[in-house]
Amino acid sequence: MLTAEQLAQLDWVKTDGMMPVIVQHSVSGEVLMHGYMNQQALTHTLNEGKVTFWSRTKQRLWTKGETSGHFLNVVSITPDCDNDTLLVLANPLGPTCHKGTSSCFAPAAADWTFLYQLEELLASRKSADPESSYTAKLYASGTKRIAQKVGEEGVETALAATVNDRHELTNEASDLIYHLLVLLQDQDLNLSTIIENLRQRHK
Repeated sequence: MLTAEQLAQLDWVKTDGMMPVIVQHSVSGEVLMHGYMNQQALTHTLNEGKVTFWSRTKQRLWTKGETSGHFLNVVSITPDCDNDTLLVLANPLGPTCHKGTSSCFAPAAADWTFLYQLEELLASRKSADPESSYTAKLYASGTKRIAQKVGEEGVETALAATVNDRHELTNEASDLIYHLLVLLQDQDLNLSTIIENLRQRHK
């Protein structure tokens, strides 16, 4: 969250008491929405842990999700270099947009956002009927079979690279990543855990 020093440096005068706020998904990086906070809204957000704006149309505090239940749980708040804009990383509970999409800027989404969405889809298939999809059938086959598929796809990816077949390498690498994601889900792990481990190694 914001430190006392960061709070003191926020330039409310420059923004006429209404600071622009960009809300971004803390895991996928997807930009979810844009709004405005005055000091009261920021204080409420910090105290409650849910993104709260100052509604310029309603002229009151407005907590995102207060009607729908699709709250934005705050992970961190960071000011920009001029201390006149805030970036909020949040975990959304359901779709952010009132139109039912994950972002108010949909369908715009970065490549990494799709990878997160794929991971979420694969997670949802863990309890699905094995006859309903290949993914559900993989989960039903057990860890040993899933791990075997990862090994097979890893070998095929390496072989495609050794013969410089870019088309085949693309296909095999896609298969490898898909099966690896399934294996991670089978073991109750996700990409965030792997990324954090890589981040620690990088240090």
